[in-house]
Amino acid sequence: MAETTGIEFGEMVLPGMGKALIAPEVETWFVREVLPLEAILMQFLRRHCRNRNDVADLCQDVYVRVYEKAREQIPERPKSFVLTTARNLLIDRVRKNQVISIQTVADLEALHVAIDEPGPDRVVMARDALRRLQLALDRLPERCREAVVLKKIEGVSAHDIATRMGISENTVNYHLTYGMLALADSLYGEPVDGGGGP
Repeated sequence: MAETTGIEFGEMVLPGMGKALIAPEVETWFVREVLPLEAILMQFLRRHCRNRNDVADLCQDVYVRVYEKAREQIPERPKSFVLTTARNLLIDRVRKNQVISIQTVADLEALHVAIDEPGPDRVVMARDALRRLQLALDRLPERCREAVVLKKIEGVSAHDIATRMGISENTVNYHLTYGMLALADSLYGEPVDGGGGP
């Protein structure tokens, strides 16, 4: 009979744990307390894992972590420990990825993960940039400013801006072009060609 490199609980194999390293009380505790939580664990992983194909592997990884920790000391509250371990495993996986999707970030917020806040210097720089942008917008002629705000901030189409303002789309495009050039000049020191608008 070949020697196994892991411990089998039904279909589950805990890799790297030879039978000689197993304390019978840990195995008994694991089978009695942890395995019955599988439905709850799988539901938790399905809810918080973007890739459904990873759920079974994540479940196995949670079992490995829980079992290894139990070899040091058996947790008093198994359900809480298993779900906390699952949460931490998900967080570790996200941190290891270089590219994080917006949906993943939203999921992490649901897991109550602390997201790095910008430092005070970045907050000050961002506020200064917003202040400078507001001043530059305030310097634009009124109709030009209205067209720029509707298009660039509110996302209104040129056609709808023309209807709202009672002007042609060509005039809207002129206001937008002039406004963006004037903002660039005000914010970045680039010269503006043209007058104040029709």
